[in-house]
Amino acid sequence: MTVKNSTKKKSFKVPHTYVIIFSILLLVALATYIIPAGEYERQENASGRTVVVENSYHHVERSPQGISKVLQAPLDGIKETSSIIGFILIVGGAFAVVQKTKAIDAGIIKVTQRLKGYEILIIPAVMVLFSLGGAVFGMSEEIIPFVAIFVPLALALGYDTITGVAMCYVGAHIGFAAAFMNPFTVGIAQGIAELPPMSAMGYRLFVWAVTTIVGVAYVMIYANKIKKNPELSITFEHDQKRRKEFSKEATLTNKFTGRHALVLTVFFIGIVTLVSGVIIYEWWISEIAAIFVAMGIVAGLAGGLKPGEIADSFIDGARDLVGAALIVGLARGTLILATNGKIIDTVLASVVGVIGNVPSVISAYLMFFIQSIINFFVPSGSGQAALTMPIMAPLGELVGITRQTTVLAFQFGDGFTNMIIPTSGVLMGALGMAKISWDQWAKWMVKLQILFLILGCLLLTPAVLMHLGPF
Repeated sequence: MTVKNSTKKKSFKVPHTYVIIFSILLLVALATYIIPAGEYERQENASGRTVVVENSYHHVERSPQGISKVLQAPLDGIKETSSIIGFILIVGGAFAVVQKTKAIDAGIIKVTQRLKGYEILIIPAVMVLFSLGGAVFGMSEEIIPFVAIFVPLALALGYDTITGVAMCYVGAHIGFAAAFMNPFTVGIAQGIAELPPMSAMGYRLFVWAVTTIVGVAYVMIYANKIKKNPELSITFEHDQKRRKEFSKEATLTNKFTGRHALVLTVFFIGIVTLVSGVIIYEWWISEIAAIFVAMGIVAGLAGGLKPGEIADSFIDGARDLVGAALIVGLARGTLILATNGKIIDTVLASVVGVIGNVPSVISAYLMFFIQSIINFFVPSGSGQAALTMPIMAPLGELVGITRQTTVLAFQFGDGFTNMIIPTSGVLMGALGMAKISWDQWAKWMVKLQILFLILGCLLLTPAVLMHLGPF
C-alpha cells in the first residue's frame, strides 16, 4: 500500500494586515535605536505655515522608542486619527441604512439593464470624473463612501471588487498625483517654493491627461479580462459570496418602486451637497459626516424604515467597519514612533546629500523616489509639502532642476504611493468599505504602481530638460 506524502509544498500566505502594520511598528521602533536622532529648525513663513529652515539640520539627543512605546502607539494613533475613524464608522452606518431600504440594489439592477452591452463604458466615465475631483479640489477622504456604491455596481456588471474600488479610488488618486489645481498639494507646494499660484498649467494638464488615460486603460483591460474569466480575480471567492448576497436581494427588489426613487433622490441630494460644500465652503470631515448622518436618517424614513430599524441598521453598518477603522489608528502609530524617535529629519537630511551628487535628470528621479518613501511615514499631501519643499526647492536649483519640476516630483511621490501604502488612512478606510484586505489589494496594485513609477520618471524627464518654469 502506497502512502501518499501529505507534506505538500505550501504556498506562501501573506500575513494579516494587522500583522503587517504591527511589524512595521516594530521596525520603526528598532530604527530609532539605529538611526541618529536629528532635527531641522522650523519657522512660520509669510502665509503663516510652519516650514523647515534650510541648512538647519542638527543632531539631538536620542529618543529610542522601546516596547512600551510600541504598545502605546496604536492608542496614540487612534487618538490622532479619531476624526477619520469616527467618519468611517458614520459613513458605514449611514450606508447600511440606505442599503436596508433596498434602493441601491434596485437602482443597480436598473442601471445594469440599461447598460447591457455597454458595461465597459462606465469605467472611463467614472474614473475621469473622480480624476478631475482629485486634480481640482484634492478629493481624498470623500472617496470612501463611493466605494460602497461602485463595488456592488462592478459586481453586477460582471467585474470584481477590485474594479469597483479602482474606478473611484484609483481614479481620484491619479488626479491627486497628477493634479493641476489641487490646493492641498500643488497650491501649498508652489506657495512654499514661491512659485506663482497654478503656474505651468499647460504642462500640468498634459501630465494629468496622460496619467489618467494610462490608468483608465489599465483598469479597463483588467476589467475586461475578469469579465471573460472571473476566476482570474484575486477576490474571486469573496466576490462569489457577494454576488450570491446580491442575487438574493435582487429577487426581493427586482421592481424599482417610488420609494426606491425617493431614497436615491435623497442620496443624490446628499452627494451633491457634499461635493458643493467641499468645493465652495471647504468642508472637511466634520461637515461631511454630518451630511451622512442626515442622509441616513432621511433616507431611512423615505424608505419606510421605522426609527428602531434605522438605528439597528446604522449600528450593524458601523460594526462592519470597526476593523478597518482600527487599522487607520494602528497605521498612524508608525508616524508617531518615527516622529517621537526624531528620525524623520535625519532620513530627509541623508537623502538630500545624495541628490546633489548626480546629474539633473537622475536627481529629479531621486526626488520622486524619496518623496515616495517619505509618504509612507507622512501620508499627508500638505504635511509632506511643509516638511520637504523648503529643503527640496532650493536644493533642486543647485543641481539644475527648476522649482516647478521639484514640485512635480513631490506630487508624484506623494500621490502615486497613496494607492498602496498601508499607512494611508483613506486607503484602509476604502478597503474596509469594500470588505477586502490590504494584501489582496496590494497584489493587484503592485503592477500598476510600477507602471506609475515608470510613467512618473518619463514625465519628469521633459520637465527637467525644458526647465519647466517660470523658475
